[in-house]
Amino acid sequence: MFTGIVQTKAQLTAVRDATAFRQLIIQPGPEYLQNLSRGASIAINGVCLTVTDFDSAAGWVSFDVIAETLSKTNLGQLSVGDRVNFERSLSFGSEIGGHIVSGHIQTTATITALDKSANNCAMRLTLAAEYMRYILNKGFIAVEGCSLTVGETYADGFSLYLIPETLSITTLGQKQPGDMLNIELDQQTQIIVQTVERIMAERFAVPVI
Repeated sequence: MFTGIVQTKAQLTAVRDATAFRQLIIQPGPEYLQNLSRGASIAINGVCLTVTDFDSAAGWVSFDVIAETLSKTNLGQLSVGDRVNFERSLSFGSEIGGHIVSGHIQTTATITALDKSANNCAMRLTLAAEYMRYILNKGFIAVEGCSLTVGETYADGFSLYLIPETLSITTLGQKQPGDMLNIELDQQTQIIVQTVERIMAERFAVPVI
């Protein structure tokens, strides 16, 4: 479990590719790896990955990424030197500043418009229409692991309005039109929509979209 509150931008220092497999070595710094253990979960660009090795003193951690994850996310597009959003898993007693995020990415969205000024950033993203029934105006969504509030919704996507703090702390400040972003839908919204659709279909023969 995560909160969608990114802790830092970490640098990708090494990539080892094999057939339908990729190993990532990421350097967030020693302060972000305290009390870490192999098998722990860390969100990288919103993707829940398992720690395979690490060196707390040197400040690096490695992850194995398999074919299923590569097909659903943008982790296969990363290159050495890129920065990624980094969040350690939620611990009991921690403050939840965002919303509950699982790190299970359903799809990706593409930035189709970007309007930035000194203190504001409006971003429009396009994604497959089948996911839009789960995205609601002012609802929660996780984009690249960041807990955000949806702006307007459209038939083929939605908009986001980002504050300077979000742009500074996360990689969203460096994104450009055409970039592909990882999307995790709000789980509670999914459950409610699917439950209502099922009941409507059973009781009133309303087809599920």
